[in-house]
Amino acid sequence: MALAVDQLPLPPLQTNTYIVRASAAAREAVVVDPSGDAATIRLRLAALGARCAAILVTHGHFDHIVSLADLAEGTDAPVYAPEGERALLEHPATFTPPGIEIRPSTADVLLSGGETIEAAGIAFAVTPVPGHSPAHLAYGADGEVFSGDVLFAGSVGRTDLPGGDWGTLEASIRRLMDTYPPDTVVHPGHGPQTTLGAELARNPFLADLRAGRPGG
Repeated sequence: MALAVDQLPLPPLQTNTYIVRASAAAREAVVVDPSGDAATIRLRLAALGARCAAILVTHGHFDHIVSLADLAEGTDAPVYAPEGERALLEHPATFTPPGIEIRPSTADVLLSGGETIEAAGIAFAVTPVPGHSPAHLAYGADGEVFSGDVLFAGSVGRTDLPGGDWGTLEASIRRLMDTYPPDTVVHPGHGPQTTLGAELARNPFLADLRAGRPGG
């Protein structure tokens, strides 16, 4: 049975927050990358008749954790986040643009990749995909993967931020391609969903992967 996935593009950067349920009838949900404000996310959860059972963070960039502290506090849901980006959660002011205030938060479970998370009746496989950020993670379940800012429809994550590196990012995208089948649905941090096969076939940034060449 396919997952029920609700996509909420939220301010300040229209970052995709996802509400993920095992089915449309499920009464529990997992929230991925809570941006915007917690009230918007909780209202959508209420409309779906679901409670937040866990919060997954792909990486610690400010726009992916805007409402993390408020949502975790308001729902008592455990937070899963990359161990290597703990400082971004606990000291967000250091890495957030002027004019944006984000409350510090603490992960209940720190991840490095290779783990499996059981939440809301869903088993998420944790895949390390650094390159856009130093310890970025992707979460895969039931033919779908929540890729954060690693891979987009027609594009890839930028590598000019602290800890970014093009060769590392390309290796991470290759890891996704090797780990999941081509028809895997990709839910990115920004923009519309796609599939791994569609991106390998058409994404202009993946020419080296298509040609089987190591990237530079």
